[in-house]
Amino acid sequence: QVQLVESGGGLVQPGGSLRLACAASGVFFVFCDMAWYRQTPGKQRELVASITSGGSTNYAASVKGRFTMSRDNPKNTVYLQMNSLKPEDTAVYYCNTDISSRNYWGQGTQVTVSS
Repeated sequence: QVQLVESGGGLVQPGGSLRLACAASGVFFVFCDMAWYRQTPGKQRELVASITSGGSTNYAASVKGRFTMSRDNPKNTVYLQMNSLKPEDTAVYYCNTDISSRNYWGQGTQVTVSS
């Protein structure tokens, strides 16, 4: 059974940093491409960052240069380091993987950027 469990969200001031983590189980993690999405009320879920099984990363234009996605294969975990946070980064952040054309999601973790 595939499980993705996010952690690390919280309240941070503008300009601050947070690191999100997503622990995966029930998968051959080393072969999985992984992604982070975020969603705010009334909006569609949007792709924030992705990382391939080989470690190549891609980022949304809105976070490029501020966010860094990485993976630790022995720990079956991906991370999203978020720096220089802005109020518009406020959202629920979800971990995602696609296995055999089926999408799996974590429960989400709330990130709030506010003074």
